[in-house]
Amino acid sequence: MHAAIPIRLAHLCYRSFTAVLVVLALLAVGGCASLVHREPVRINVVGLEPIPGEGMEMRFKVRMRVQNPNDSAIDFDGLALELELNGRPFATGVSDRAGSVPRFGETLIEIPVSVSAIAVVRQALGVIEGETKAEVPYTLRGRLAGGLAGGMRFSDSGTLKLPDPLRTPR
Repeated sequence: MHAAIPIRLAHLCYRSFTAVLVVLALLAVGGCASLVHREPVRINVVGLEPIPGEGMEMRFKVRMRVQNPNDSAIDFDGLALELELNGRPFATGVSDRAGSVPRFGETLIEIPVSVSAIAVVRQALGVIEGETKAEVPYTLRGRLAGGLAGGMRFSDSGTLKLPDPLRTPR
């Protein structure tokens, strides 16, 4: 009979351990579920400025206003974006900048982008063919990296006033 006591005690410990694991799993799922209900950030491109490049490379600084419609701040540690002009790939950029967008607030973010030689040729051909105007349609897609969920994707589209180097062929 004395051998049955350790078996019962082991069974009781096993059941208690299992109950604790179930409770922890439910708390983890509940915590992840609260992250899913986050509203997406709103992005507005507010400027595109030329910056120095190397050789045939063209570089620009994209200025974006990031608005957070959520009741908690969004911390980020890195950014990546792709910019299309006139429905064609135009520029890409990355930055290791870290920051935070306050709850129900906004932040202005600048990110350098590089323009491939092929994209410059396409835009120049658009100027020659009369396609490119002072304002062109754009699509911006990107990601704010970091946070518990690994980051937040964003997109924006509209029209953008081109800087002079893209409007006048060289």
